[in-house]
Amino acid sequence: MNSPKFWFSILAAVLFLGCCFTARAQSTFGSISGTVKDASGAAIAGAQVTLTSTATGAVETFSTDQNGSYSFVNVNPGEYTVDVDRTGFKRFKRASIDVQVQQSARIDAVLEVGAETQTVEVTAETPLIQTDNASLGQVVDERKTNETPLNGRNVFNLITLSPAAIAQGGSGGSQVGQNPFSWGNYQVGGSFGNESAEYVDGQPVNIGYINLPILIPDQDAISEFKVQYNNLGPEWGRFAGGVVNLSTKGGSNAFHGVAYEYLRNKVLNSRPYFSAINPPYVQNQFGGTFGGPVIKNKTFFFFAYDGYRQRASAVVTTTVPTVGERSGSFPADVPIYDPLSISAACVGNSTAANCGRTQFANNTIPTGSINPAALIELKFLPPPTNSAETNNFSSAAPSGGNTNQYVARVDQNLTSTQHIFTRYNFFNLLDLPTDPFGTGLCADRCAETYQTNAAVIGYSNSLRPNLLLSINLSGSRFHYLRSPKNSSFDLTQYGWPASYNAAIPSAGRSPFTPCFTPQDQTVTCSQGQSFITDHDTQWALSPNLTWIKGRHTM
Repeated sequence: MNSPKFWFSILAAVLFLGCCFTARAQSTFGSISGTVKDASGAAIAGAQVTLTSTATGAVETFSTDQNGSYSFVNVNPGEYTVDVDRTGFKRFKRASIDVQVQQSARIDAVLEVGAETQTVEVTAETPLIQTDNASLGQVVDERKTNETPLNGRNVFNLITLSPAAIAQGGSGGSQVGQNPFSWGNYQVGGSFGNESAEYVDGQPVNIGYINLPILIPDQDAISEFKVQYNNLGPEWGRFAGGVVNLSTKGGSNAFHGVAYEYLRNKVLNSRPYFSAINPPYVQNQFGGTFGGPVIKNKTFFFFAYDGYRQRASAVVTTTVPTVGERSGSFPADVPIYDPLSISAACVGNSTAANCGRTQFANNTIPTGSINPAALIELKFLPPPTNSAETNNFSSAAPSGGNTNQYVARVDQNLTSTQHIFTRYNFFNLLDLPTDPFGTGLCADRCAETYQTNAAVIGYSNSLRPNLLLSINLSGSRFHYLRSPKNSSFDLTQYGWPASYNAAIPSAGRSPFTPCFTPQDQTVTCSQGQSFITDHDTQWALSPNLTWIKGRHTM
């Protein structure tokens, strides 16, 4: 197994996979490296360095080389202890080492001459400084991630804790009712909005559909994340601004769980200053997490659920045809002319006064001159709620939506050198339509549904103390549907041939909407009848082979 042909085969396989797939070595791993010396500053070769995970008890070992150097790569974010042993020296121990996402921490040890049964324990030291690369970024740790108050618990809002990130329109608060392109609408590292890349456990979550992220992770399922915005390594791509690298929680040797319920409603909310009433509003967000061991020091699980329900109502005031206009009778200050009465003087001369047209008697369009298609359109426009000519319709239009998200993760320590984990996310979002007319002509857009299935498997193996292999395989499926309430409309009602129905998919076949400008920009002149459907399937494979040779890590 240790023959040169074996190692050549491993390297060839990794290079082949990297060429044949979308291969990128992105991950949430950190690393710990350093040197071991005696009190005189001489390097100590052959010292046994042990790295132990506080949460799972997983252990890795490394023997220092002739330069006294050691290095642990592919280290999952979390708390660790480093122990150093060498015959003739006191044991060195440093506990509570917090390894963060994409952090290269350095822990140097100085051994004192003495018995091995004696231990020098470092309990306070200067903060860890990353000296192995020049990348710039901001880590948002678990406490900030889980305890920072967020309206709607949108964890992406914490991106702005980085000094290099600025939120753009629609990115704040809950994703319910927002345009999906706003989910990742942040300027990072001086880029334009929505030009960064988001990764969860090394899985890319941006898709080709305007670079939108296909899910917003559950706040309580994220252990920490890092916003990287400058001098990123060559393994990163597909972004113009920065990278947001999130790591989900895993189980540990102790059982942990939380449950929560957040409630907002109009009873608890103050009345808006310029409003005579307190508009209806109800918002519930609830869920919980639970994780722990299946087999101590070996198998661990973690599960999280988050649900969100929002119901609101707002008064919509707009303009619709008056009772007289619906029957063809218009007010005197709006003269209505017979379009068939144009004179020859107007041909090529549109500046002629009224073009010799004849005004309808009593400013009323005869019933026989009204197009039957226009009468079909009037079915979707309600009668006015007052006698005014403009702003003559008001109604309380309900809105809101639901989200559900499930996260499941399993970690397995196969051996002392092999670790594997798998994580699955299910995310769905329903935006309810705002239909102030009650006829299916929605304000802006009708119902929208989003659904995401995302899974990742990560495997790491210390083939030798100085040769490490990691493979990250992920896949996701995203579906987006915007559909009008008046879909499957029968176009023959306009007098068109039945063949037109077959030419347009039923989900996108809806009545036309007349646009009354500038009287009504809220409903009829919006995209309320628009139809969009999108399916995105994405696979990513990231193999990574790390070779440590002396002071060099390749």
